Amino acid sequence: MNNFLKLIGNEQIKLYVRKSTWSMYIILAAIILGGALITKFYGLPVENYGDDWRTELQQENEELTKEAEEFSKDEFMESAVSYNQEMIAKNNYYLEHDIKPASYDGWQYVLDNQFLSSVLSLFTIIVAAGIVASEFRWGTIKLLLIRPVSRTKILLSKYVNVLLFALQTLIFILLFSLLVGSIFFGFNGINPEIVQMGTDGFEQVSLIGEIVEGYGFKLVTLVMMATFAFMISTIFRNSGFAIGLAIFLMMAGNSILGVISQYDWSKYVLFANTDLTQYINGNSPFQDDMTLTFSIIVLLVYYLIFMALSWLSFTKRDVAGH
Repeated sequence: MNNFLKLIGNEQIKLYVRKSTWSMYIILAAIILGGALITKFYGLPVENYGDDWRTELQQENEELTKEAEEFSKDEFMESAVSYNQEMIAKNNYYLEHDIKPASYDGWQYVLDNQFLSSVLSLFTIIVAAGIVASEFRWGTIKLLLIRPVSRTKILLSKYVNVLLFALQTLIFILLFSLLVGSIFFGFNGINPEIVQMGTDGFEQVSLIGEIVEGYGFKLVTLVMMATFAFMISTIFRNSGFAIGLAIFLMMAGNSILGVISQYDWSKYVLFANTDLTQYINGNSPFQDDMTLTFSIIVLLVYYLIFMALSWLSFTKRDVAGH
C-alpha cells in the first residue's frame, strides 16, 4: 500500500508540474469570473424583491399575462407564451405559500455554472488520454516498469490520478464559483432554498441539494468518457487519437442516438444511459422500457469492459521495442 501511495503521489507531481495543467485552471477561473461580470452588469437572472414583494409579484403577473396575450397572436411565439405561463405559475406558488423569492446569490451562481462540467469532462479526457500514452512517447515507460511494483499497481495509480484530477478540479469549480458569486451577488446563508419545477409542479427545495444532484449526474458522463479515453490511450498509446475519439463521441453521442433510436438495441449504447436525469423530474427515458436500474447495469458493464481492456493491454504487452 505504501508503494501504491507513492506512485499516486508521483503521478500527482508529474501532472501538476506541467504548465498545461495550470492552464486548465486558469481557463476555468477566467470563465467563472467572466460569467459573473456578464451576469452582474448585463442583468441578473432573478429579480431582487423588496419588502412589498407580494405587490411586486402581482404586478409582474399582470405584465406577464398581457405579454402572453400579445405573443399568442403569433404562432412563432409559442415558447414565449409557455415561458410567461410558467413564470406566472411560479409567482403564484410564492404568493400561495407566502414565500418571498430569494435574491440571486453565490449559491445560485454555483448552480448556474453546471455547464462547466462539460469543460471539466474535456480537460479530464485530455489528462486521461495522455497519462499512459505520454510514458511511451517520452520513453519513460521502461524506467517506470523496472521498479519493484506490479504493472497492475502502476496502471491503477495512473487511473486513480485521473479521477483525483477530476475531483480536485470539480472542487476548484465549486469553491471558486461560490467565492466569486458571493463577492458579486452576496450570500444567502449556509443552506438556502429555492422554488423550481419538480415532478408534481413547483416545489421548494434545498439549493445545495440541487447543486449536488446537478453536478453529480453530470459526473457519470465524465467518469465514463474519461475511462474510455484512458482505455484508448492504453491500447493504442496515442493520446491524440484517444482525445479526438473521446471528444467526438461525447459531442456526437446525442446525434448518433437520434439516428439509431428506431432500433430496440440502441438502448444498450453507452450514450443512451449516461444521462441519468432522464429518470427524474418527470422526464422520459430514451426508450419506454428503460429504467434507472437498467442504465446503471449497462454503465457498469461498459466500465468493467473499459478497465479490463486497459489492464490486458498494459500488463500483457511487451514494451521492449519502446
